[in-house]
Amino acid sequence: MKKFVAVLSAAAMMTSLAACGFTADTANTAASSAETTASAAESTADTAAADSYKVAIVQQLDHASLDEIRVAIEKELGAKAAEKGITIEYKDFNGQNDATTLNQIGTQVVADGYDAIIPIATLAAQCMTTAAESTKTPVIYAAISDPAAADLTDIDYVTGTSDALNTQSIMDMMFAVQPDIQTVGLLYSNSEANSTTPIAEAKAYLDAKGIAYVEKTGNTNDEIMTAASSMVGQVDAVFTPTDNVVMAAAAAVSETLTKGGIPFYTGADSFVTAGAFATCGVNYTELGTYTADMALDILETGVVPAYHVMDGGIITVNTETAAALGIDYSAFNDLAGQVVEVTTAE
Repeated sequence: MKKFVAVLSAAAMMTSLAACGFTADTANTAASSAETTASAAESTADTAAADSYKVAIVQQLDHASLDEIRVAIEKELGAKAAEKGITIEYKDFNGQNDATTLNQIGTQVVADGYDAIIPIATLAAQCMTTAAESTKTPVIYAAISDPAAADLTDIDYVTGTSDALNTQSIMDMMFAVQPDIQTVGLLYSNSEANSTTPIAEAKAYLDAKGIAYVEKTGNTNDEIMTAASSMVGQVDAVFTPTDNVVMAAAAAVSETLTKGGIPFYTGADSFVTAGAFATCGVNYTELGTYTADMALDILETGVVPAYHVMDGGIITVNTETAAALGIDYSAFNDLAGQVVEVTTAE
């Protein structure tokens, strides 16, 4: 009986040891399997993240130039998403030209975890740059005439496209078709960083030629209209740079000046389609497209390059306005590689 019990005890011990050995091996196998599953899930998540981006498009205010840029950005993001087989979710925000509203948008965009922010126009870019400072979310601005003057340079997470104006070219256009100009009107908003440099350049140009000028400014539609109306009878031509405040009232300003027999020279082609006489500048659809490509490249590579100055030199003329003013603009053909003729948009 003692021997039988001993044999049974030995057998039980062997079974227990075998059971413990099996349990440990199974646990190790299960742990390894779980680790593999977790790794695969993490890899899948990383791949999904790499193939999906959220982009905030923040427009400073509504007007033709900025609308054109936004539409071009959205179209290019859609085209690139289809081409690359990735997902790009974008959402539009509009600051209504109000710094408080733009700052609130910036706070919301950063809190919502957008991968990139594309602000359109200077005030929007400044507010988004401040909002993204803590997270270093890439800010790729569009249509900043003078990034340095707007304090948007030498910031490692900020870049974009510049529609820097060639003021001398526009002044040359003015005197090519109106050689007898005696006084030039300078119409702009003194709150617009975009206007600071070109207005200073225009003054220097006119001073060098001994031509008088009259400055009129405003910060609302009503103020701009009052300023424009006051120039009738005082000046022979009016110049406005890429000024967003004036652009918001461009159609009314153009009508007032044209009825007063005054050619309106501007900093963007959208002014001309609103009724202004002529401009020499960049194509805003091309600028929007370039900005979108720049943003996607930054999202994919993580590299933030220096800002890009768009090529200009395109003269755009409103043929209806030219006819109303009785101006022969054939001299423009000798000043630019391309002269584009447009009519006033409805």
